[in-house]
Formats: sequence, structure tokens, C-alpha cells
Amino acid sequence: MTTDTITGTGAGTTQPREDVVEVLLAQHERIRRLFADVRDARGEHRQQAFDELRALLAVHETGEEMVVRPAAKRAAGEPEAEARNAEEAEANRALLELEKLDVTSAEFDARLIDFQQAVEAHAQHEETEEFPALRAAYDVEQRRTMGRRLLAAERLAPTHPHPGTAGKPALQWTVGPFASLLDRAKDAFTQHRD
Repeated sequence: MTTDTITGTGAGTTQPREDVVEVLLAQHERIRRLFADVRDARGEHRQQAFDELRALLAVHETGEEMVVRPAAKRAAGEPEAEARNAEEAEANRALLELEKLDVTSAEFDARLIDFQQAVEAHAQHEETEEFPALRAAYDVEQRRTMGRRLLAAERLAPTHPHPGTAGKPALQWTVGPFASLLDRAKDAFTQHRD
């Protein structure tokens, strides 16, 4: 799985305008579709769909924490930014637990439902509270600059959950690139082994 596959910026996809809000909304929609795919899939396809969902969530949340959250802190206030970071940290822990489970197990199914509900609630908070504040506080060109920075950060972001850095943008900037190298090597090894 390539980074372009994870972030949805490959040649075969329709890339949203670079506006950071549009990029994130498109990713939210892709995440929703991937949750449905994981729920409906069976066998090897289910594991592949979950791996794609896991990687997209990991890079998406890291990119938000590194690029969007500092801007949202200025636009929507520190309590809003901290609440979203706390949700992302919790989601990171839940994703790590899901990653350890057999995707064919009943426990995975039950936890996936709970996890999807938490991710959807988080996305709703962003879409109704954080994104309107970003649109009000930053002009189109500033949001496009943020969008380009977000996509660049996602290309370097870890593809597996790392609860120790989740919700902590400063740690994402310092530890994230090293974790990303390890994650992408792990992903490549797993793909070639199968």
C-alpha cells in the first residue's frame, strides 16, 4: 500500500481542491466507506480493507494533529483543539487494540462498531465545530497552504497507531518520522510475505 493509496492522492483518485477543509472532508468520506467495506468484507479482503482503514486513520489523525490543530487552536480556541486531540488519542488506543485482534472474530466485530461510532462522533465535532472556525479565520489561500502541508505531513506519517504520540503535536513532529519509517518497512514486509 502506497502513501498515495493511504491519503487518496494517487493518479486514479479525484483529488479535492487543496483547501485543507475540503481535503479533510474527502478523507472523512473515504473513512466512512472503508468502515462499511470492513464490515461487509470476508476473508482476506476483510484484512486488506482493515489495513487500509487503519493506515488512513493513522496518517489522517497525525496530519490533523501536526497541521490542522495548531490552526484550529487559534481559530476555534484551545479547548476545542484539546478536545479533538484527546479524542484522537483515545481513537489511537482503540485502533491499536483492534489491530491486535483477528478480523474474523466476534470481538473484532463488536469493537469495530464501537470504534466506528467514536470516529464518526469525532468527525462530526470537526465538521460542525472546527472546520467552520477554520473557514471563518483563514482565507482560501491560507487554507490551500494548510492543505498542501497536511498532505505532505501525511506522506511522512506513521501508518500504524502510536498511542504515546497521539494527541501530542510536538511529539508527532519529533518521533513521527522515525515511527513512519518503521511502519512503512513493516507494511512492505507484510505485503511481500503474503
